[in-house]
Order: sequence, then C-alpha cells, then structure tokens
Amino acid sequence: MQLGAFSISLAVKDLAASQAFYAKLGFQAWGGNAAQGWLILKNGPHVIGLFQGMFEKNMLTFNPGWDQDAQPLAEFTDVRELQRSLKAQGVTLMTEADESTSGPASFVVIDPDGNPVLVDQHR
Repeated sequence: MQLGAFSISLAVKDLAASQAFYAKLGFQAWGGNAAQGWLILKNGPHVIGLFQGMFEKNMLTFNPGWDQDAQPLAEFTDVRELQRSLKAQGVTLMTEADESTSGPASFVVIDPDGNPVLVDQHR
C-alpha cells in the first residue's frame, strides 16, 4: 500500500504564532495561503501543515501521487484503491472518496486512539 507523501496537519488557534514557533525549530513556509488560514512548512523532508479554523483535531495526512516535495510520482496507488483495500479489511471510513470518479479525492479514517487520518489525493 503506497500512501505517498506524509505530513502532520495541525489545527492551530493562531496561525502567525504557530508559524513563528515552528520557525524556531527550523521550519520555513513552503506553501499555502496565510490569508486563507493555512500554511505548509518544511524542514528538510519533514512537512507540517498549519490550519486555523479548518478542523477540530490534529491529523495525519498522506498524499497519494506525491513525493515529500509535492512532486508527482510516476506510479502510485489511487486513493479509491486504498479505500477499497481498507474497507475490505473492515476499516470504517468517516468520509469516503466517490469511487465513480478519477483524479483528486480523499477519505478519512480514525485510528484506535481517535486520531483522524486523511488520505488526500491531489491529482
């Protein structure tokens, strides 16, 4: 099962304060839109998404089709195939990708400790 790029998506209360804090740890703004309440920070291969007012809990995020630099992978496992595999293993999905489509889609599962895991394909 190839999940693609990995990042942690943090639900933050103050985007600027969070960005300043993670800058002290060596993270630099790499993408996003602060005016829309979200930034992507990077330190080497490590990626953190900061999201103000977009969701309630921190979550693990995987992006099928991307490497850690958000560059397209030549081959990858489509989000719908990942979803079918998890459902076949008895995993309950909180949200589902529309299996009648292709291209960008996402789904969310919750781990045994209540942590959301977002699988978000952008291509």
